Amino acid sequence: MDSNLVRRVGFAVIAIPLALAIIWYGGLPLALVLAVASTLGTRELFDLAARHGIHPARALGFVSSAALAPVSYATLAAPDVRAFIVPAWPYLVAVWLIALLTWALAARAPAEKPLEAVSVTVLAVAYTSALPAFLIVIRHAGFAERSWAAAWLVFFPLVVTWVCDTAAMFGGRLLGGPKLWPTISPGKTRSGALAGVVAALLVAPIFAAMVFPRVGVATTLWQLLAMAAVLSIIGQIGDLTESLFKRQAGVKDSSQLIPGHGGVLDRFDSLYFVIPVAAAMYRLFGII
Repeated sequence: MDSNLVRRVGFAVIAIPLALAIIWYGGLPLALVLAVASTLGTRELFDLAARHGIHPARALGFVSSAALAPVSYATLAAPDVRAFIVPAWPYLVAVWLIALLTWALAARAPAEKPLEAVSVTVLAVAYTSALPAFLIVIRHAGFAERSWAAAWLVFFPLVVTWVCDTAAMFGGRLLGGPKLWPTISPGKTRSGALAGVVAALLVAPIFAAMVFPRVGVATTLWQLLAMAAVLSIIGQIGDLTESLFKRQAGVKDSSQLIPGHGGVLDRFDSLYFVIPVAAAMYRLFGII
């Protein structure tokens, strides 16, 4: 077992139980953890852009990324906040965008890539904060704090993603064959991608038979199979998308923050796509 894999396993042994505990507890602690992760992800994306001389609105980006998860939780949990946010959010977004454009006018000369600076700021907030904030929707749309049913609804797409990633890595090493997308991620193979989808499908009957019935979540096997199939594919697209950004920046990892995993973008690349799609499918199936 190589040293990098040992670090990955060691991190997972600590991180997975801690993540389950925080997700089970829910509420403001979960929102604050997401806020920290979103801010770190935004910083990493800003750092990738800086390698090409693009300098986004860091202060505005950090504050915005940190705010989205707590605001999402407050909107779901507090009727007064919901009464204000629901009708006001288009106007708040417009004011935020005007503030960003005004910053670009004041702080970036034409030669300092103002268009790129604005674009990366918007992308960072949307990508690393707005997308994962849908985890709050899954956790709290129909459940109070400290709920095992809601915790496992969150954990299902996470487990599907982790199993898919692991199976894709080992399946690719074992089976080899044609590369999946060599110009974006030279190490990934088509056989590994297929192995990831197959392994993800195996998660569905386990949750359908052993997990969701015990915590009172009403689902069917075909719903979970459909979700596992879609999430395993969309998660790999998310992985490749982040690889595209790193390929442009000329780096292997977005940072060295997490032992054996690189940075926040490296760890959550698939989940940025998986979490909102999982929330949408739960809503489509009437689960939340």
